[in-house]
Amino acid sequence: MRIRPFLCTTAVLAATIIAGSPVAPLTPAAHAAQVFKDNFTDSGVSDPYDCDGIPAQDAFDVHVIVSGNERGGQLYVTESDHGTQTTTNLDTGRTLTQIFANNFHDKQITGDPNGIITVLQQGAGGTRFYDDSGKLVLKDPGSVRFAFDFDTNTGEQVPGSFHIVKPSTGHSDLSGLSFCDLLRTYTS
Repeated sequence: MRIRPFLCTTAVLAATIIAGSPVAPLTPAAHAAQVFKDNFTDSGVSDPYDCDGIPAQDAFDVHVIVSGNERGGQLYVTESDHGTQTTTNLDTGRTLTQIFANNFHDKQITGDPNGIITVLQQGAGGTRFYDDSGKLVLKDPGSVRFAFDFDTNTGEQVPGSFHIVKPSTGHSDLSGLSFCDLLRTYTS
């Protein structure tokens, strides 16, 4: 399962909401109170970019549902997203389309008195890749755990802190391949 960087923003949003309060390891609470729930759709087209020598452009449409629940005095975030991303090889006009559905949730939030929190998230779901004739060419299902640090003093993710804690458990057709390699294979 490919981690999409924009999905981490909900955990950062949650960390921003709790900024200023000391954070400690948490234990599950018997009751959880919902703090917020929102959903939105985002769509658009990226600027053209270079994908390892292939001029490319993305068109995307994603629907996100995000909620925050308080447990033990701490805000935990859950996110569900589904949508499509179509990447066009601008040299050939051929496309590679990803259709995805994923769920992410905070597993654990720990911190220190200096305002740095570590968010451990688990993601599960999958992506299917289709060539421009509509043929299914690759699957990337699975579950993954990752973590990152967030500085509640600055309201920003700590650079370089994102790391995989437990690699994908799914049988991915993408093992060892980069997205640009896939784009080259299916759109050249």
